[in-house]
Amino acid sequence: MVAFTELISYENDVFRAFVFWSTVLIVKTMFMSPLTGLQRFKNKSFANPEDSAMYKTKPKFDDPNVERVRRAHRNDLENIFPFVLIAFFYVLTNPQAWLAINLFRVAAIARIVHTVVYAVVVVPQPARALAFFVCLAVTLYMAFQTIVFFL
Repeated sequence: MVAFTELISYENDVFRAFVFWSTVLIVKTMFMSPLTGLQRFKNKSFANPEDSAMYKTKPKFDDPNVERVRRAHRNDLENIFPFVLIAFFYVLTNPQAWLAINLFRVAAIARIVHTVVYAVVVVPQPARALAFFVCLAVTLYMAFQTIVFFL
């Protein structure tokens, strides 16, 4: 059995990949707020009276472009947090490096694609669903492997 300190170290390629891809996803999620703001300014669709007063408009809560970005952001919050947490637990199982690194990579790229086809360049289904389910499948796989390991 490998010591905890060996698993959570700079020398462990799996841990390094986990930190890298988790950080990429967290930063991607953080950029969703400015993307929402950009859509609000572009469409002059502000939710707060003090913001809409700048453009002499009324508060608006149903702009389709703003709401699309907000839904994509909410989807990130609902899926990236579980991915990061489960991926960390998966690192503790001392998985095969090539598999773990590729799982992290595939999940992160799928989430990035999900955002692009949902909120940046709208692409018809099944593009968004495929990106969503790829990351979900990776997360569930890692969760299952972690549960079995720690039984």
